[in-house]
Amino acid sequence: AEENPTTFHGVSPFDKISGVFNKSSNLPTYSKVFGDALVELAEKDDKIVAITPAMKEGSGLVKFAEKFPDRFFDVGIAEQHAATFAGALALEGFKPVAAYYSTFLQRAYDQVIHDIALQELPVFFAIDRGGLVGDDGPTHHGVFDIAFLRPIPNMIIASPKDEQELRDLLYTGLNSKKPFALRYPRGTGYGVKMEGFNTIEIGSWEILDEGRDIAILAVGKYVYRALEVKKQLRLKGFNPTVVNARFIKPMDENLLNKLLKTHEFVITAEDGVLNGGFGSAVAEFVIDNGYSNKVLRFGIPDKFIEHGKVELLERDLGLDVNSMVNKIEEFLKVKKAVLNTA
Repeated sequence: AEENPTTFHGVSPFDKISGVFNKSSNLPTYSKVFGDALVELAEKDDKIVAITPAMKEGSGLVKFAEKFPDRFFDVGIAEQHAATFAGALALEGFKPVAAYYSTFLQRAYDQVIHDIALQELPVFFAIDRGGLVGDDGPTHHGVFDIAFLRPIPNMIIASPKDEQELRDLLYTGLNSKKPFALRYPRGTGYGVKMEGFNTIEIGSWEILDEGRDIAILAVGKYVYRALEVKKQLRLKGFNPTVVNARFIKPMDENLLNKLLKTHEFVITAEDGVLNGGFGSAVAEFVIDNGYSNKVLRFGIPDKFIEHGKVELLERDLGLDVNSMVNKIEEFLKVKKAVLNTA
């Protein structure tokens, strides 16, 4: 630890003799997927620069820093300065990528609003550790970003369902000429094939598995979970439509209108706080547009979440597949019973 303080700043299980950390998976982390993709894009676009507030290693920017030392800026533990500096670079015609952990972006909220969003500067925020982070505990869970970014005018917010979509949204955001926040979770992806970059229409969602009566609108890591939930619900006689709601803001209002007209029940799933989150945005849309659909939201409740393995925390919060299936089944039964007696 004395020889390598950066690596041992936050520790997971490791070999006591060699000091080598135990590797739990051969799948790439989202941090690595982001870092590798950014290098690929920067090789073809010399306007791309990267900024981080002392999180080069954790944010996957080591390779970028080595390859483009003149285009990499580690400003130290100065999150506010990182945001304002990124805005200044955008004013000068660069394509700044400001890489933060979700929890640390909270420190730069004023700068995000006044120095970037107000001026509609094309700064790309790479928000790592979105959602529950596990053993780092309540100070580091990245569960507030959706709720605190969503009210900011001009801000685009997206979350990828897998590694390739992270690449595509990075490419899309860098060419959007808008303030763009891409949030992704700690940990590994799914091992999907990664190849090239595709532009995704801003504000567009995709239907992954069409059903009827019930629509599950899932964000980020909960997209594949929603597909697993559907498999279990099919065994119980339900056939929901599963939607990848990759854009949290702006939402795909055209598709949402169609879904609300054809699906009586709407379920949202996200790895952020329920108060002010994606589910709140959907519920607001339902109310504001005069719909009477029944809405069930999955997310982080109004309390601080303690330390623990992500899988255990999700189970305790009712966010694992089995808990979600049971709650959805109960929700549908209760609502159907109410409707039948009305």
